[in-house]
Amino acid sequence: MWRWIAVIVVGLAVAVVGFSLVDGGSGDQVGASARLAAGMTEPTGFARAVEPREWQFPRDFGANPEYLTEWWYYTGNLAAEDGRRFGFQFTVFRRGITPGSVDGGEWRTNQLYMAHFAITDVAGNRFYHEERFSRGAAGLAGAETDPRYRVWLEDWQVEALDEAAQITRITARMADGAALNVTLTQSKPPALQGDNGLSAKSGEIGNASYYYSLTRLIADGAVTVGGQTYAVTGSVWKDHEFGTSALGEGATGWDWFGLQFDDHRELMIGQIRLTDGGRDPYFGGLLVNPDGSAVYLPADSFTIEPTGSWTSPHTGAVYPAGWRAVVTVPDGETINLTITPQIADQELHGGGIAYWEGTVAISGDVSGFGYAELTGYTDSMTGRF
Repeated sequence: MWRWIAVIVVGLAVAVVGFSLVDGGSGDQVGASARLAAGMTEPTGFARAVEPREWQFPRDFGANPEYLTEWWYYTGNLAAEDGRRFGFQFTVFRRGITPGSVDGGEWRTNQLYMAHFAITDVAGNRFYHEERFSRGAAGLAGAETDPRYRVWLEDWQVEALDEAAQITRITARMADGAALNVTLTQSKPPALQGDNGLSAKSGEIGNASYYYSLTRLIADGAVTVGGQTYAVTGSVWKDHEFGTSALGEGATGWDWFGLQFDDHRELMIGQIRLTDGGRDPYFGGLLVNPDGSAVYLPADSFTIEPTGSWTSPHTGAVYPAGWRAVVTVPDGETINLTITPQIADQELHGGGIAYWEGTVAISGDVSGFGYAELTGYTDSMTGRF
């Protein structure tokens, strides 16, 4: 999943206005909003994703500050013993303001962090969401693999429980008491998106990111909503992506789907929507088999068509609500899918930009659950990156 969400630029800029980007009391103050604005137009000095890389895990679970933007993204579908269903999103974003490291004290940094946390209570038809911002200094936020994998913003965190990071735990609580505490066990190796993890976003050289997924993490833990805690189990999807380049010219937004089938396969498909009504032909998908082997799906091997719409009472945006997808696998199999939101209102709003991110149910040739992300329906992404 490639979340070049404008909120990581606009939202972070707004959040840090009033305190210096890198000031540690030295008097060398540079406004964070000014640095972020400069980074939007010409991010110089940062590395770019131009060729496949040699991946090493658990090292590559950690941060890559030589690149401008990075995120660790978890979505899950969980169920209580009585069948009550929940979905969640937990994402930590990192934004570099300048390349390289900085010195000068505990508070001085050139890294900013943002986190989004959301829980969907399907039976209760409720969607809880919250966001936080912080600087990557003084232990407030960060990402590391030494001594173990850990990504955090204040007391929201994902942390490894073993050295190989095969078992991790997410803990987070919102101001209204909605909370998540789940342990995740890796059941498949990392699936490399695109060309061995090099995920193209357009035809321009270097206009890409590095991107892998852990498509099925087995979850066990607890969800708290409405003052009640439920023991839950289920499956979680993790994406980790980093890069510097922008979306291609004319990109207005994207629709992304991470789907987990009951037959123990997983599917990622997505489309970058263009201002002329078409879609970018360079971004494809991935099908992960039960044994963990992955099959790349070129953009012309699948179609995604909306079956309905939903109008947000918060922003007035009109989102697609339900889809039909047809996927042709290279071995000749055709998979017909119907994808349905489990509840209509799963829009994250009130931050730098609104977008829809929510749990979906799958029917058709296969069954299961997954997550969908929809951007560019409130504001176009054109020129944002």
